[in-house]
Amino acid sequence: MRQAPTGALLVAGTTSDAGKSVVTAGICRWLAREGVRVAPFKAQNMSNNSMVTADGAEIGRAQGMQAAAARVEPEAAMNPVLLKPGGENSSQVVVLGRPVADVTALSYRPLKAALLEQVLGCLADLRSRFDVVVCEGAGSPTEINLRADDIANMGLATAARLPVVVVGDIDRGGVFAALYGTVALMPPADQALVAGFLVNKFRGDVRLLTPGLDQLAALTGRPTLGVLPWRTGLELDVEDSLGVDAVRAPAGPPHGEDVLRVSVARLPRLSNFTDLDALAAEPGVLLRYATRPEELADADLVVLPGTRSTVADLAWLRATGLADAVLRRAAEGRPVLGICGGHQMLARTLTDDVESRAGVVPGLGLLPADVRFHRAKTLGRPVGTALGQTVRGYEIHHGVVAVDDDAERFLDGARAGSVWGTTWHGAFEDDGFRRAFLSEVARGAGRRFVVAPDTDFGAVREARLDALGDLIAEHADTDALWRLIESGPPADLPVLAAGRAAR
Repeated sequence: MRQAPTGALLVAGTTSDAGKSVVTAGICRWLAREGVRVAPFKAQNMSNNSMVTADGAEIGRAQGMQAAAARVEPEAAMNPVLLKPGGENSSQVVVLGRPVADVTALSYRPLKAALLEQVLGCLADLRSRFDVVVCEGAGSPTEINLRADDIANMGLATAARLPVVVVGDIDRGGVFAALYGTVALMPPADQALVAGFLVNKFRGDVRLLTPGLDQLAALTGRPTLGVLPWRTGLELDVEDSLGVDAVRAPAGPPHGEDVLRVSVARLPRLSNFTDLDALAAEPGVLLRYATRPEELADADLVVLPGTRSTVADLAWLRATGLADAVLRRAAEGRPVLGICGGHQMLARTLTDDVESRAGVVPGLGLLPADVRFHRAKTLGRPVGTALGQTVRGYEIHHGVVAVDDDAERFLDGARAGSVWGTTWHGAFEDDGFRRAFLSEVARGAGRRFVVAPDTDFGAVREARLDALGDLIAEHADTDALWRLIESGPPADLPVLAAGRAAR
């Protein structure tokens, strides 16, 4: 084992969803296995997929996943700024785990100077406590319209003098142009920090790629530090719902005679969609997302998931006909589950003077409860029992559900026949509760589905993180990454001409 390096690295990407999050997690796991005390960091994240830390702070799920890869406890400093989109042109700003403002794209920009100071302070704090900090960029580092006040990509890199590796997704096509153009559009000071590339999601014989990699190195003066092969079965806590597959293949054949079909309403402002990952990890469970009523017809369980805008997405549910389909299911005694925002939709009424400011809105009326939105956000990691099992979850919501006193309780929510509701996220990660719930659903749906007795979701997630670490250890130039972390970018990196203004 080599002596641990000290330093930091920024993993940027040619586009959103190029693989920055999983590469960052892979580097964290590789370093952790080398005995390095490593922490992840993302200065600014835009995502509705969030989690709650042990001390009650809200951060991006991806940073929680990366902390697990690093084998450390997630904390607010790892994601100091989180933007949670709530409408076409508005987002909630969460700073150090607490909401501070609702902004538009334009009104957010004046806040960035003050936020950069906090971001740099958090990074410095992590660097003082860990050997290495692996930073993840946001979107593309060459969004030239936003460079002047950037705090997440090259603005962070230049302020903290971070070496940068750019990830390109070859499965999208055009990876050479994307990598070259990403560097060429940067000003010279930014280019001086970009030390190399990583190609992600390659299918085939890497020897076929070699001539292109050689030419890219000749054109840019920067090496490709690895070609990471395409790997299936690495479903992890993605940031963007664009990364959600329409259909998730079963983890394996069913243990009983039937599969169990789970249809999830694909809400426009879908949040915390990783709540369903543990269900999808069960052999024989077929998980898919639905936008049309007919896609619910043969489902054994319909899930209304979390949303950043409950009232707006409830209106969408009605406009698409999905709401009527859910009402018909409930009338027939077929299973329906609501989680957080989906739970709120199942109530009789929603009084919202906070998010949508729509006042009193009728819900679907399937649970004996009413919802009132509060300005203060509820953040917590509750523990309870349901179906005879201990359950741990986390909650993130403005809407508070008041359940009738005489209602049958389900965690913090209610159950009415075949309809369940809870505000708790992450509950299905508890293996015993997940098995009990799926068994109950199978009985209610009349399916001869038998839950696997030995699925350990924690072990499933650990295996996926180890697979990411293997990708880096086996397919990246780890010696070069080690040198970059310790010594920073080479001093003689060339400046590409396209980065200079025309005369």
